[in-house]
Amino acid sequence: MAAVSPPLLPVSVLPAATTTTTTIVIPVPDTTSSAADQRAYLARLLDSAKRSLSGARPWAELLDRAALSRPDTLADAAARARKNLAYFRVNYSLLVALSLAASLLAHPFALAALAALLAAWCVLYLLRPADAAPLAAFGRTFSDRETLGGLLAASAFVVFLTSVGTIVFSAVAVGAALACAHGAFRVPEEQLFLDEDVQVAGGGGTSFDLLSFFTNAAGGGGGGRG
Repeated sequence: MAAVSPPLLPVSVLPAATTTTTTIVIPVPDTTSSAADQRAYLARLLDSAKRSLSGARPWAELLDRAALSRPDTLADAAARARKNLAYFRVNYSLLVALSLAASLLAHPFALAALAALLAAWCVLYLLRPADAAPLAAFGRTFSDRETLGGLLAASAFVVFLTSVGTIVFSAVAVGAALACAHGAFRVPEEQLFLDEDVQVAGGGGTSFDLLSFFTNAAGGGGGGRG
C-alpha cells in the first residue's frame, strides 16, 4: 500500500527588511574667519595706538627744570597751561594714564573689577563674531542690543555704585592736576609752537585723543556690529 504524503503547508515569503540611513549635517562655525577678524581688530587697535603715541614729545624736554618759572598772574598761568597742554598733549595723557595705573595697582579689587569688566566687553561684544549665535543664559536668549544694554548697565554699576569709580576718578583728577600745574609753571617756547603751527598747516601735525585709537580701530571692527 502506497504511503500517503503529508499535506503541504502554505508558506509565505516575507520581504527583506530595508534599513534607511538618515544623515544629519551639523553646521560647524567658521572659527578661522572669526579668529582672523579678531586679529585684524587687534592689529587696527595696536596701529591706532602707535600712531596716537607717535606725537609724544621728548620727556627730557618735558622735565627741563630750566624752563620752569612762577607765572606773574593768573592769566599768564592760564595762557601757559593752554599752550603747554596743546604741545604736550600726548605726554600729559600718558601722565594721567600712569596715575591711573598706579592707583589701580594699589587697589587690587578695583583692578580685578575693571579687568573682569573689560574681559566681558571683549568676549561678549567687541571681539564677538558678527555671525555668532545669540547669547543664551538663564534659560533665555539675548539679542545683541540686550547684550549691549547689559554691558552698559554692568559698567555703570561698577563705575558709579562701587568704590571703583571713586578710585578711577581720583587718579584721573590727580594726573590732570599734575599736568595743569606743570603747564602753568613751564614757560612756553614760542619757536616750538611756531614750528608746530607750520606742521599742522602742512598736514603733518599729529592730533591725539585719549580714546581715539579705540574709535579708529573699531572702524569695521567690534565683531562687525553697526
